[in-house]
Amino acid sequence: MLAIPLSSTVLPAFSTIINKNTLQSITHVPVPFLRKNYHLGVSNFYTKTVTTQFNVLPKTSDYSSLSTNLTEPEKERSTPQVEQDDEDQHEITIQLPAAEYQIADFWREIHGQNDWVDLLDPIDRRLRSELIRYGEMAQACYDAFDYNPFSKYCGTSKYTPSEFFDSLGMSQIGYDVSRYLLATSNINLPNFFRNSASPKVWSKHANWMGYIAVSNDETSRRLGRRDITIAWRGTVTRLEWMEDIKDFLVPISSKIPCPDTTAKVQTGFLDLYTEKDEDCKYCRLSAREQILSEVKRLLDKYADEEVSITITGHSLGAALAFLSAYDIVETSLKDLAADRPVVPVCVFTFAGPRVGNVVFRERLESTLGLKVLRVVNVHDVVPKVPGLFFNERSPPVMMKFAKWLPWSYSHVGVELALDHWNSPFLKRAVHDDPVRAHNLEAHLHLLDGYHGKDHKFELACGRDIALVNKASDFLEDEYLVPPHWRQDENKGMVRNKDGHWVQPERRVHDHYCHGTPDDDHVKCLDLASDDQYGDAAAAA
Repeated sequence: MLAIPLSSTVLPAFSTIINKNTLQSITHVPVPFLRKNYHLGVSNFYTKTVTTQFNVLPKTSDYSSLSTNLTEPEKERSTPQVEQDDEDQHEITIQLPAAEYQIADFWREIHGQNDWVDLLDPIDRRLRSELIRYGEMAQACYDAFDYNPFSKYCGTSKYTPSEFFDSLGMSQIGYDVSRYLLATSNINLPNFFRNSASPKVWSKHANWMGYIAVSNDETSRRLGRRDITIAWRGTVTRLEWMEDIKDFLVPISSKIPCPDTTAKVQTGFLDLYTEKDEDCKYCRLSAREQILSEVKRLLDKYADEEVSITITGHSLGAALAFLSAYDIVETSLKDLAADRPVVPVCVFTFAGPRVGNVVFRERLESTLGLKVLRVVNVHDVVPKVPGLFFNERSPPVMMKFAKWLPWSYSHVGVELALDHWNSPFLKRAVHDDPVRAHNLEAHLHLLDGYHGKDHKFELACGRDIALVNKASDFLEDEYLVPPHWRQDENKGMVRNKDGHWVQPERRVHDHYCHGTPDDDHVKCLDLASDDQYGDAAAAA
C-alpha cells in the first residue's frame, strides 16, 4: 500500500509517476476527497512497489476538504494532470494552491440562489466539491444496504444510525443520522425491493430507503448554516425496475396537496412516497410522514439557527428526492418553518428519471422556486425515461398539443451533462452492460474530472478511480481493478462461540419503528386535511 507522509506545510504540488500496471495498488492515498478508512470488506487486492516523487501537501482531513475550496481565478486553477506519455506510464499530478476558501461565504450560490449561472461551464470547484459530497451521501445508502437474500435482515441498513458514517469510513463528513426512512413494498414496483429468503425475515412488507442527517456543530460552522440532508436509496444494481414504470401520470393532488389538479407525476413514484401499511410495525407511517415529521422536529430544534434543506438521491432515489422536495416547499414549509426566516430547499440528483409533466415542472420551478440540479451521463438510459417520445426535448409545437397526454413528461431544473467517453479511465461500450453508464460512483468520477464542456478531462480531487469498479465493471482492464470488488468480509458470516459460522444478529426494532400517526410531530402536520385535495383530484 502506498503511504505518503503529510505535513501542515503548504508547498505547490504533489506529483507521482507510476507504472500503469501498478496504478491499481493505490487504494488509499491521503489526498482530498478520498474516503478515510473506507469500509470495503477487502483490504488490499493488489500491491506492488511504486517509485514516487512528491512534494508535501497541506494536511487535511478527507471530508473537511469537501466543504472547503479555493478562490483562485479560473485561469489560475491548478488541476490534476492525467496524461498518457507513452505505453508504460501515466502521470498524475495533483496540485493545490495555498489559498483556501471556506464554503460558508458561498453556500447560497452553491444551493442554487442564482440557478448556478456561470458555475457550470467552467465548473466552480466549490460546487464540484459539494456535488461530490452530497453524491457520497447518496452512495452511502448503497454501501450500507443489506442486499443478501440469505440474510433475514435483507432490505435493512447493516449499520445503526449512531454508527452509520463511522462504519462506512465517513466519520469526517460531519453529519449525524437523525432518522432512517422506510417504505412499504406493497406497491407495484416489485423489481425495486429486496426480500429475504429466510422464514424469519425481519419484515415482509418494509425496505430501508435512506436517511435524514443533520450537520454537527463544527461542520455547520464550516458550511455557514445548519444543513438537514435527506438521502434516498435508489435502485440496487440492475435496471429491471424500469420494467415496472408505467408511463401513466396521475394528479399529484391525489396524494399530496396541490391546488393545480393538472400537475401530474408518475403513479409508481407517488405510491412509493405516500403509501403505508398500518399492519406493519415498520411502515405505520408513510415515507412522506416520516420525512415531514422529522424535518418539523429538526426545524423546531434549530429554531434559532440558519438552516438549509438539501435532498439528494440516485436513480429512483432521485425521483423520490423530487417528490419529497416538492412536498416540503408546496405544502409543508409554511407549517414546518412558521415564524422563522425562509428555509432554502435544494435538490442535487444523479441519473434520475423524469417524474412529472410540464405543469409539474412549471409549478416547481416558477411558482415554488425550488432549486434543482441534475447530474447525468449522456449515455445513461434512465434519464431518458419515462416520456421517451414526448418530453422537454420535443419540438414546442408538438408539446403544445402533447403536454396533456398521460405519457408526456418533462425534466425539472438545471442539467449538468457529463460524458463517460471523455474519461481515459473508463470503457466506452455500455451496450453489453447498461448499468455501467448508470453507476453512481462513475458519475462521481466524471464530476471529479469535469471542468467544462470544452475542457480536457483532468482529475481535480484525487478521488480513487478504484471506487468506480466497486459495484460495476467500468474501468479499463489495464488498471487491474477487479469488477464488483466490494464485499463484506466472509459475506457477513461470523464464527460463534461454538465455532459454527452463522449470520450475526442485529437489532432492528429500535431503529426502524418510528411510531404511529398519533405521534405529536405527525399530528401537528394535520396530514388528514389533505383529503380535500385528493377528492378534488378524483373529481378532475
